[in-house]
Amino acid sequence: MLKYYVKHFYYTRFLILIIIIISFFSIIPLAEAAERKTYLVTAVHDGDTVSIKAKSFIGIPLKIERIRLIGIDAPELKQEPWGRRAKRHLKKLISESNWVVNVEFDVEQRDKYGRLLCYLWDKNGRLINERMLEDGYAVLYTLPPNVKYAERFTAAQKKAQSKNAGIWGKGGIKKSPEEWRKEHLKNK
Repeated sequence: MLKYYVKHFYYTRFLILIIIIISFFSIIPLAEAAERKTYLVTAVHDGDTVSIKAKSFIGIPLKIERIRLIGIDAPELKQEPWGRRAKRHLKKLISESNWVVNVEFDVEQRDKYGRLLCYLWDKNGRLINERMLEDGYAVLYTLPPNVKYAERFTAAQKKAQSKNAGIWGKGGIKKSPEEWRKEHLKNK
């Protein structure tokens, strides 16, 4: 009988230890983990917002986080036709990276809507935020204190403008996404 209790006690301690270890790793803040890990993109919502699988257990997603790309502002989906084109281009850039991205934070990590504010890097080390600007599918949108790559982003937008790429070409957007939102979403 004593042998049964000793054996049972041993397995109980082992199980408790495993639970503690799993709990410890699941409470590491996403900001710390993001600097070391890659994440699977689960959805592209528009030209500057995606969702990632932030936590999982045995492949089952436990937490999905919405990410707003820092430093860019893509046309709104209803800002035809450029909103849909920007979303499609961001989807293409992410799919080229097999839907896996590296996430980098700046000073502020969340916006007023609770979205993570991030720079996304593809598997080849290219900054996706910058590529959206350079390809002409977004405009520069710098909000201090998140200005780590502001100079790179300014250069990328100037490059797109000089090439008449995307929204900067013939038939491009008439109003910036910010101006469009102020005009069309003020009644909501």
